[in-house]
Amino acid sequence: MSQPTTNSNSPEAAPRRRGELTIFLGYAAGVGKTYKMLEEAQEARRQGRDVVVGYFEPHGRVDTIQRTEGLEMIPRRKLTYRGREFEEMDTAAILARHPEICAVDEFPHTNVPGAERVKRWEDVMILLDSGISVMTTMNVQHLESLNDQVRDITGIRVRETIPDWVVEQADEVVLIDVPPAALLNRLHRGAIYGKEKAQQALTNFFKESTLGALREIALRQTAHEVDLRQDGLSAAGPSRMVDSAERILIHVNESPATAALIRRGKRVADYLQADCFAVCVVPPGGMAALPKQDRETIERHLDFARKLRIETRVLQSAHAAEALVEFARENGVAQIFLSKPANRLAGWMRKNDLVMQVVRLANDRQVTVVAERRPVVF
Repeated sequence: MSQPTTNSNSPEAAPRRRGELTIFLGYAAGVGKTYKMLEEAQEARRQGRDVVVGYFEPHGRVDTIQRTEGLEMIPRRKLTYRGREFEEMDTAAILARHPEICAVDEFPHTNVPGAERVKRWEDVMILLDSGISVMTTMNVQHLESLNDQVRDITGIRVRETIPDWVVEQADEVVLIDVPPAALLNRLHRGAIYGKEKAQQALTNFFKESTLGALREIALRQTAHEVDLRQDGLSAAGPSRMVDSAERILIHVNESPATAALIRRGKRVADYLQADCFAVCVVPPGGMAALPKQDRETIERHLDFARKLRIETRVLQSAHAAEALVEFARENGVAQIFLSKPANRLAGWMRKNDLVMQVVRLANDRQVTVVAERRPVVF
């Protein structure tokens, strides 16, 4: 791999080129994401490129394990947590080796406490910034903005998620697709999990209707990623500027439904290629004027919005509805997202309700009132 050159007229070396990110995206375990990633790694090796495997999770799948033959494997780092030994990707060792390409399985993985970074995707960002290209794998249900939708379909809350902006940074997203019936056949043949784990999978994600719904989401998401890249609007970092024809405001408060509202609003903003604000209105005394529990909850929601790269604002006003609508008009917001008050059926329509006040005041804007979703129980 060529090294950065130094300009003889300058004491500083040229900036290192960022590595390229390729994501192999599926909708369930066993569709062939890791297999395809390793096939691509092997092809790159045959072309004479410097390739290593930074992390590989075999799951006992013989065909997939065979795809690693001849590839250099970076030894895993051992960490002890609560008296047990765990193995994680050794990011420091990969940086020291500095290959051209690194294959990294299970992009959404949460590292064991004691690792330098919380998430594997954060480790991957470090590799990319150092100039190493990365091929990695993930399922669509790990995308943060889809968390509530996936829960509705499966009845299961996915805990390991990746912010949408991380996936949007990928130079290429490759869909690995298998019909649900074929995937279930693989499961029954023992090609995905052992007998006991396979039986457990059949009671969770591996129902044909569930797999079909997840597959449809994966197909739509991949089409969306393609559109982003064709339009040249892939979010490449905090400096991204889009001349958006539409802006969205998400109202943040202490309600437990706010996290789902943030996901919903952000996903709509991404599809519309719109700027997005998460706005909270607090009393004139500021956050300090709120009860401790409400303050902590709101701060947690605002932090969540920032992790999704949503611009946050805290307004101080004794009249929350007026402050929200005024902010919307001053900032060219076309859509306002509000959560429906919980545990109030007909009562939520009362005149003094914040939602109804915003609807009356923002008669020149689109106001979307989102009810809290309930998980489907199978």
